[in-house]
Amino acid sequence: MEKKELVDALVKREWEAFDKVKNQGGRADCQDDWDTFSVMRKSQYLAWPVDLIESFYADFAAADQQGWNLITEKYARMMESTVPEEYEALRQQLPECSEEKRAIVNQIAEIQVEWMEEFAKEYPNMAANARSIRKEEDTPYNTSYETYLKGELMTYSDHTLGLYGRWIVELKSNNENLAVIIMTNTAKLYGYESLKAAEQALNFGVEKD
Repeated sequence: MEKKELVDALVKREWEAFDKVKNQGGRADCQDDWDTFSVMRKSQYLAWPVDLIESFYADFAAADQQGWNLITEKYARMMESTVPEEYEALRQQLPECSEEKRAIVNQIAEIQVEWMEEFAKEYPNMAANARSIRKEEDTPYNTSYETYLKGELMTYSDHTLGLYGRWIVELKSNNENLAVIIMTNTAKLYGYESLKAAEQALNFGVEKD
């Protein structure tokens, strides 16, 4: 398949898992918002190398065969920071995450958090519409970018996480900022010519054509 087809297939598989997540407070509004979900996830995966997309798709396929929902796991992992007492009550139900894997996740997340902070300084209007960045801002009602990212990374298989980590190091060595790449994809999927055009439109409250 071409990259775009792979991305579409991965987003569809992820949506199917997201749709099945059962929240304590009932179904979330975002679970009925395919359009926003599609843009957000495509923005991320369009930035990924093809081998990484294929590996994460395989993770979903393997999870499906085991009757496990990776998206349910992702949100459960986030609870370790947002609602730690509730997390302790369900921790034993989650797959074991080794200290080595946690260390790798933390190293990757620190790089990406710094990228997001750089992005926020350059594009404050775009950043204002995104999550707060650092885990210190977590509350039961607010999940930071850092916590969301770590929750997702911990659901990756060792193979996917290895590919992802090496790719992040490569981007950093080339002075590329993944947050800028992803947000550029987001702006274009929403119909803006560029990230700067989206930032300017938000600054003046202008709708895209």
